[in-house]
Amino acid sequence: MEEITLASVRDTPLSVDEVLAAVSDPRAGGTAVFIGTVRDHDHGRDVARLAYSAHPTVEARLRVVMEKVLSDTSVPGRPVVRMAAAHRVGQLEIGDIAVVVAAAAEHRQEAFEACRRLIDDLKAQVPIWKHQDFEDGQSEWVGSP
Repeated sequence: MEEITLASVRDTPLSVDEVLAAVSDPRAGGTAVFIGTVRDHDHGRDVARLAYSAHPTVEARLRVVMEKVLSDTSVPGRPVVRMAAAHRVGQLEIGDIAVVVAAAAEHRQEAFEACRRLIDDLKAQVPIWKHQDFEDGQSEWVGSP
């Protein structure tokens, strides 16, 4: 049975260990994890800090995206058995963990594919917006409608 074990958006620091534990399963022969951190630059500009905000329906939308990824990447006889995702909102500093996603599958290919697809679809479809403050005093919104 395939399952989503964690779909969380929170304003507290994220734990890689929590996400890994959420996908732990004796059926899994491979686990893939992506950790997104706040970097000190973007498009050649120095980033001072950033903040993420989200729509009130963000966790429900995240779960829908995860269900689709789970369905699309599980193949007969080679299922993705567990998926988990956690994204942070609020003010973050350089080096902070912004997002952690993981997929565990019977085989590594499906784990890698599901993890990659999950982070890509999360960024494209889940209503989370980033506001960046640059060292030069300017700022910008990324991903906002």
